[in-house]
Amino acid sequence: MHQDAMLIEILALMAVAVISATVFGRLGFGAILGYLVGGMLIGPWGLGLIDNPTQIAHLGEFGVVFLLFLIGIELKPARLWVMRRQVFGLGSLQLLVTGAVLSFLAYYALPLAPGAAALVGLGLALSSTAFGIQLLAAKNQLSSQWGRAGFSILLLQDLAVVPLLALVPLLARGEATVGASFGLAILETLAILASVIIAGRIAINPLFRLVAANKTPEVFTGFALLLVLGFGWFMDSIGLSMAMGAFIAGLLMAESEFRHQVEVDVMPFRGLLLGLFFMAVGMGINFGTLATQTWLILGMLATLLILKALIITLLVRLMGYTVPEGIKVGALLAQAGEFGFVLFTYAKLEGVLTGELVETLSAVIALSMAATPLLFAGGLRLSRRLTHDIAAAAPTPEGAEGSRRQVIIAGFGRVGETIARILADLDIPFTAVDLDPVHVKKAREAGFNAIYGDAARPEILRAVGANEAALLVITLDDPKAAERMILSARRECSTLPTYVRTHNASAAKALRALGATHTVPETLEASLSLGAEVARALKADDDDIRTVIKVLRSDDYRALVPGVPEQ
Repeated sequence: MHQDAMLIEILALMAVAVISATVFGRLGFGAILGYLVGGMLIGPWGLGLIDNPTQIAHLGEFGVVFLLFLIGIELKPARLWVMRRQVFGLGSLQLLVTGAVLSFLAYYALPLAPGAAALVGLGLALSSTAFGIQLLAAKNQLSSQWGRAGFSILLLQDLAVVPLLALVPLLARGEATVGASFGLAILETLAILASVIIAGRIAINPLFRLVAANKTPEVFTGFALLLVLGFGWFMDSIGLSMAMGAFIAGLLMAESEFRHQVEVDVMPFRGLLLGLFFMAVGMGINFGTLATQTWLILGMLATLLILKALIITLLVRLMGYTVPEGIKVGALLAQAGEFGFVLFTYAKLEGVLTGELVETLSAVIALSMAATPLLFAGGLRLSRRLTHDIAAAAPTPEGAEGSRRQVIIAGFGRVGETIARILADLDIPFTAVDLDPVHVKKAREAGFNAIYGDAARPEILRAVGANEAALLVITLDDPKAAERMILSARRECSTLPTYVRTHNASAAKALRALGATHTVPETLEASLSLGAEVARALKADDDDIRTVIKVLRSDDYRALVPGVPEQ
């Protein structure tokens, strides 16, 4: 009976997660809000299919750990340096100014102790990375001026989550004042980051090369999970949070050639577990409490959206952007973010915030996220009206640095390396992808752009920019692997030309049937090259040799293949 009850809970979770995420995604609200509503429906305050969400919440917390890891893996130092003025200038101003205003209101209106008010204000000052990035990508505005401004604010907010999480236990223990605690959390974070980045440069890549050399995908995935959870456990054992440990592990991987494959392997765990976390948050929302706090929740929601939109608009304008650009960024980031659920739930567990207040704050966050698509659409219309320019909402063309398309070389063995050197000599940009860590290391030591990964995975193709590439060159000597890459490339970017190395004419014909643009049978090419050299040794005319070779190459080498009639 116990197993039957557990199976019912698992089936209910899976069914509601799939249905709610699909429905809310189709409506434009995003999967996160769908998970929250789904959790509310099946939780103890809804249909009662699950009466103990605590265990699910503990499991779902690992989703937050993986999410922090993936944020860390994106924060490469070089990327932060290029955007330093926007990230650390505009982003810091937004967090501090918005957090201060909201903390002041929380202190007097709720009312709260200074430490709890500061935590609430800073938590609500965070915006939703998932919503922000999704809306920017949908409008193709990630490369626009205002899109980069919005992205910079989100980047700083993601970075600020780490000291905010570290601040919670300090407030719970009451070891220091709020200002000193926050400063101490920042100093601890910076010190740990500096030390582990130095250590990571020495240890992480050699360890991954050792594991990847076995060429066993499940072992590689297991080591990636061990890295994330191991660092999380270590940080938790010294009094910090697992999320901070995962964030540091991500930073260690940020400059690694293995980062793309690690992202691909970790992503499913993050999505599944984070979905459970948000559903658990929804299960914990008490409808009775919400019914008695309706006007408070609506008042807090209106105050949050209006204040954040105004503050962000003004700060963006002060940083040199136009008013219409400021309005768009303000409308994009006015909502509270998913990290608010994490932060406030953690604060409740540590006794910093009451359960009733966290339920109220969670409702405000969820409603603000639900209002974001409509608010953002209104911001775009207002900005166009102010500029009298309908084209203002059109996609911004990429800069000159992104206009030159690159070549992707799948496989960096002897053939791939030869092609890479030819392209390098011709000053044609390319990226090599290989599942052999020795090949990747060799390519990087030669100064080439190379990553560890399986080019048959759509996520890896997206990571190396297959949608903007000039063509894909597959140099592997494994026909089955080449087939998987061709099929994956056709699904991911159907217009991408694909050039493939094959063993013989029959294999070339099979790969062309799968969608390869051009195939080169190496055995036939070797015989043509050898025959040409023999003819030159016998003093044959070079023009005649080139003519014969051209004829033999034409029409798919039919003249060279026994039993295949010429057309």
